[in-house]
Amino acid sequence: MMPATGVSGPVMGAVLCAALMHAGWNALVKAKGDPFLSTVLVTASAGLLCLLLLPFLPQPAPASWPFIGASSITQVLYYALLMETYREGDISHAYPLMRGCAPLIVAVLGLAFMGERLAGSQWLAVGLICGGVLAMFASTRGTSPSARRTTVLALCTACVIATYTLIDGAGVRRSGAPAAYTMWIFVFTALGVAVLGLRRRRELLPFARRRPALLLGGGAMSVGSYGVALWAMTQAPVAAVAALRETSILFATAIACVFLRERVGPGRLAAAALIACGAVAMRLA
Repeated sequence: MMPATGVSGPVMGAVLCAALMHAGWNALVKAKGDPFLSTVLVTASAGLLCLLLLPFLPQPAPASWPFIGASSITQVLYYALLMETYREGDISHAYPLMRGCAPLIVAVLGLAFMGERLAGSQWLAVGLICGGVLAMFASTRGTSPSARRTTVLALCTACVIATYTLIDGAGVRRSGAPAAYTMWIFVFTALGVAVLGLRRRRELLPFARRRPALLLGGGAMSVGSYGVALWAMTQAPVAAVAALRETSILFATAIACVFLRERVGPGRLAAAALIACGAVAMRLA
């Protein structure tokens, strides 16, 4: 049965909390000095947390396991791209672009392949959120080779985000167990990212000892953020949830300004206002 086209108050509140958690763990990865090792730690701690919780949960239906496998492979690619994107790129440059393009891709592909129909007001909300995020990127874009490379990587990451969002939007509805569905993805993804991390395995333990916040908070925020989003996809259209989740840009902007000491000018503030208007439009649709 297809979810209703509207987004209820409780679902909206849950997705906004997920957005805050998503911005939080991305900021931790960028702030801790080595995006590669930070990402390995976050995914490893998320996978371990899920592995500990799985025995206490009802398991996904057999029909959802192909989606779990496809999503896990896609998300390993996502983390690999994230490592490279944050290696040189600014979070205020890369994060808005990769998170802002994804909802539009999801909306178009969801319409084509999943038969979802959004109301006109929801299309307006998707447009406002995407436009605001892209305007935020435009206010920080650069012309250096490093900036151009960051732009290309962020766009590739956006395509991967859209891909696993659509996979999981279909898979979680077949699972009958959204929590376990999410946790198995994190377990398999952690194994894949751990393989990527083998080339720097001698550095990993000393790095983890110096940065306990990544182990204690990064993994939990990662699991919580995506788990809530997948649950919301069982209650509302995938494109609507994906677009509303991109209000994480608002939280990322605040974190960048207050904690990372990045300069946030009028252009980015105006873009953030567009995103907020999109969130309100999504609520009122």
